[in-house]
Amino acid sequence: MNLQRYEKKSYFCKFNPISYFFMKKCLLLAFMLFILAAVNAQQTYTFVMRDTLPLQMDVYQPQSPRADHACVVYMFGGGFVGGERNNKLSIECCKLLSERGFVAVAIDYRLYLKNPPKMNIFNAYAAFDTAIRYAVEDCSAAIAYLCAHADELHIDTSRIILTGSSAGAISVLQTDYCRANRMPAADALPATFRPAAVIPYAGGIYCQVGNLCYATPPAPTCMFHGICDRLVNYNSFRGSLCTALYGSNRVAKVFRKNGYTHWVLRYEDRGHEIAAALPQTINEFCAFAESALSGRVVMYDAVCNDPAILPTKWGKVSLIGAYFHH
Repeated sequence: MNLQRYEKKSYFCKFNPISYFFMKKCLLLAFMLFILAAVNAQQTYTFVMRDTLPLQMDVYQPQSPRADHACVVYMFGGGFVGGERNNKLSIECCKLLSERGFVAVAIDYRLYLKNPPKMNIFNAYAAFDTAIRYAVEDCSAAIAYLCAHADELHIDTSRIILTGSSAGAISVLQTDYCRANRMPAADALPATFRPAAVIPYAGGIYCQVGNLCYATPPAPTCMFHGICDRLVNYNSFRGSLCTALYGSNRVAKVFRKNGYTHWVLRYEDRGHEIAAALPQTINEFCAFAESALSGRVVMYDAVCNDPAILPTKWGKVSLIGAYFHH
């Protein structure tokens, strides 16, 4: 009997209230550290100074990184007038990409059209040219920063994918276009850099030299675009005999003619809504990314109808209506 009491007393001695309280404190601390680690998975860095303006990037480190350390650079939309690297869509896209194992990076770029000289139909093309050039310069500077800090950011510089929405989609397409044609706007890029893939949502390429052409092949490219888009025109918007913004339909024709690796997903009955469709098309995004990263991309062209991509007020807005309507 005494022995049983001793055993029972010994049992409770191991789990006395003080030990139990200490154990609860340890578990709470561990939980708080876990939450803090999740919060700190996103870090902000300044990648370049433009005059007195610091341009920053938010880097989202995945909880379960891909073995290949692939990275996706995301450029927000907003017509070169507005938008932020940490707006609701940017954060949603980067978190989704991070959940898929990518290091996701949302970057700033200068918004020239936010405070331009007074725009009219006659000086608009020069203003857009400057706005796009600034965005390409800033995208190139961000990529150069990532390449210079690849080890600490856990990035393989040969596996950097560029993506963006609307103005951001134009910017990533234009960055690769300038790289392939060795244009000054992309001079900040490392000499050997080539994107693993470019994935624009409602993008286009601004060209001032007549026909769209590439001196060296573009990166594998997957274009998402609404067939009814008139803001970033699905076909092309010509400013003069030599100047045009070529939309995905026109870009795809050039890619197909020259045998450049690409996909094009054309959304019927949708306009500029597709600019914000990365979350709804994350599976298609990842399918193309996997193909590009593995070197197995084939040409693919599809007309799509996705009811998950809902109509919005921006769906039918035209370029003229957006910038010159009063």
